[in-house]
Amino acid sequence: MAEPRRIPAATLLAFARDAFTAGGLPDADAAVVAGAMIEADLVGADAHGVFRLSQYVGNLKSGRVNPKANIKVLRRSPAAALIDGDNGMGHLVMTRAANLAVEIAREAGVAWVGARRSNHAGAAGVYASIPLAHNMVGIYAAVSSANHMAPWGGAEPLMGTNPIAVAIPAGKEAPVVLDIATSVASFGTIRTHAISGTPLPEGWVADRKTGWPITDAKKVSEGVLLPIGGYKGSGLALMIGLLAGVLNGAAFGREVIDFTAPGTEECNTGQFMIAVDVARFQQPETFAAEMDRHLQELRASARLPGVDAIRYPGEERRRRKADRGQNGIALTAQLIQQLDDLSAGLKIKPLSMRSR
Repeated sequence: MAEPRRIPAATLLAFARDAFTAGGLPDADAAVVAGAMIEADLVGADAHGVFRLSQYVGNLKSGRVNPKANIKVLRRSPAAALIDGDNGMGHLVMTRAANLAVEIAREAGVAWVGARRSNHAGAAGVYASIPLAHNMVGIYAAVSSANHMAPWGGAEPLMGTNPIAVAIPAGKEAPVVLDIATSVASFGTIRTHAISGTPLPEGWVADRKTGWPITDAKKVSEGVLLPIGGYKGSGLALMIGLLAGVLNGAAFGREVIDFTAPGTEECNTGQFMIAVDVARFQQPETFAAEMDRHLQELRASARLPGVDAIRYPGEERRRRKADRGQNGIALTAQLIQQLDDLSAGLKIKPLSMRSR
């Protein structure tokens, strides 16, 4: 198997932007969506990066996603808002929601912005991190755009792997950014295993009929994904689903439509974004210094035998972004070929011809 090839981030960004424009998005919207997608690749959320480009463009071309969405703020109060995404690209809806949350939090100290009639938005951490530049804490959560988990003890997939991301600013240390699915493995990660032919570890997926582990990623449709932490993870997924879905008037449970399945039905994905202004609690400089001190103490604390280092969420994210920004994003030959096939249908310059 050929070694992955490093593609410059700027090259990937231009390719994705061209693909989205050819798929029907206005130029400005294409730039926003492409930016959020390539940011996912830069920080290491590969299952939500350019890997999904063909799928997103397919949804635009089929009419499942509205390429000319008129995203509106339906309701706004001093510390809350509700956005209607007009069935547009989730990346656009949640970028708007995150920026609106920052705007409201600047006035009120805290903001909760819900969204309905949205779509899959890629990596959760991309949106949770938007408030960081404003010395704010960001929290993002979503109803997944497909149901792959069952309620605890159940065999019917009625819940998503509903993700949550929390981003907290620091000083010289990397911001703390936790970006997790509420399943042991995200469905995107399982898809990458299916493409590469890599077996799934036991404990990721259980057969719906027998309860036994499924290790063949191509048979995932016969099972349900398992939650993190047993019933606790299942409960967390439920809470996120109710708050991002039911509270916003978005899809939940049997109403959720798999955005990867054939068809043109609107998905009505629900998400929410929270921003908290650090300055309402203490001086941002003081908070940053305290964050650095505590993170350094955690890193320097005693380790269990066999552990080479104690890390906190966000460290590797910053390291990967620096490395991939300088040296390019590694793509397999199979993915490059998939993107070249996409370019042929869209009549844009192939990726493989851009990075030579």
